[in-house]
Amino acid sequence: MKISLIQTNPQADKAANLATTRKLMEDAVRTDAPDLIVLPEYFEYYGGSPEGKLNEAETAPNGAAYKMAQDFAREHKVFVHAGTIMEKVEGEARIYNSTFVFDRSGKEVAHYRKIHMFDIVAPDGTAYKESATVKPGEDVVVYDLDGFKVGCAICYDIRFAELYLELEKAGVDIIILPAAFTLQTGKDHWEVLARARAIETQTYFVACGQTGAVVSGGEKRHTYGHSLVCDPWGHVVARASDGVGFVTARVDREQINRVRALIPMVQHRRLGKRHEACAV
Repeated sequence: MKISLIQTNPQADKAANLATTRKLMEDAVRTDAPDLIVLPEYFEYYGGSPEGKLNEAETAPNGAAYKMAQDFAREHKVFVHAGTIMEKVEGEARIYNSTFVFDRSGKEVAHYRKIHMFDIVAPDGTAYKESATVKPGEDVVVYDLDGFKVGCAICYDIRFAELYLELEKAGVDIIILPAAFTLQTGKDHWEVLARARAIETQTYFVACGQTGAVVSGGEKRHTYGHSLVCDPWGHVVARASDGVGFVTARVDREQINRVRALIPMVQHRRLGKRHEACAV
């Protein structure tokens, strides 16, 4: 099976973002004929003001971003893991950061809402408070793709091993993570975390990121890009160049089986008992 990762630099212009993304998707289909196309986090709209984001948020199955991804899947007979889309939350001034997945007929087969909120101060002093504008999801989501079981995650989720243990317990073969990783954290942590997640779950780990600069809330922010695919042994088997573009990787069932036979972690896993230290 082949997977193409689309790497874009979305701005606060939804129509332009969707046009650029669709063009890259068409290029990938024409040159690489993938079975699955993966888009980055917030491929449809990024930056701008909180009010602008609320105005552009969609209610599934309505909305231009949802429809573009769905129509593309149906027209080209390809699975589309549609990065993330801003999803309206009824009665709240927040959104869900949501992944929608469409099969070859355009049918929605998965809907995952980002669980972990990015509330940090980056090394350069830039403050991020995702929970102020995004409501966290709660559900672990898995879907089937031509005989492979695929698990969902989004951006900051990459740091929380508990989520990946749940996905491993669900029997996933591939984990897909759309992202808009910051340049500051990405240059040090992006690849090492992706490789760690692949190794500990013995899956293909597909990390599709935004690239380049965007103005958000009046501040210029930079995303890391470097979209990549790691195999179950932790090797990076595909990586995007800097800038807008796409990269394609082949997923091999035999490589998954080989790694799991070499180191049978599922059979070996034991959870030790926790003991409190005694005061003396």
